[in-house]
Amino acid sequence: MRMNFALAAGCAAALACTPAQAMSADSWGKVSDIGAAGLGAVALGLPLIKGDTTGVWQGAASIGTASAVAFGLKQFVQEERPDHSGNDSFPSAHAAFAFSAAATIQEREGWQVGLPAQLVAVLVGVARVQADKHHWYDVAAGAAIGEISGFLWTKPFNDDVQVTPWADSKGGGVAMAMRF
Repeated sequence: MRMNFALAAGCAAALACTPAQAMSADSWGKVSDIGAAGLGAVALGLPLIKGDTTGVWQGAASIGTASAVAFGLKQFVQEERPDHSGNDSFPSAHAAFAFSAAATIQEREGWQVGLPAQLVAVLVGVARVQADKHHWYDVAAGAAIGEISGFLWTKPFNDDVQVTPWADSKGGGVAMAMRF
């Protein structure tokens, strides 16, 4: 965990240096949109491809909770955006979404896939600040919300246990199979 944080912090610092500022605010906005959407697609797509319905549900719960908390806080905390485009700066919903997806990926797939996902989430956060849409503390709060949501909802993938929701015209339930 410390190594992930150190690498993520190093990448964020490198991206925040002067050459990165040569991109326009619109370009940074697109980077943040693409990064967040990509992480969401991976967090839900990987388990879907594997037939891991538990992973899909955990990813959806993680991303949904983080997004709901971020959007809910925006209604109560009236923080002006750095570009003066509104009073919904705190917290960053992009960061909450990206970091919840990255935490889900890390928990389900392990650090080998999780570390690159976390670095993309850092890029999303840096891009929100560079796009002049958020203050650094908006992104930090969104990142914390996302990480907490991801790690609360998501459990590591285990081939030995399969949990499958089912439904028919008379009801539904959950079937569980275990390999010993």
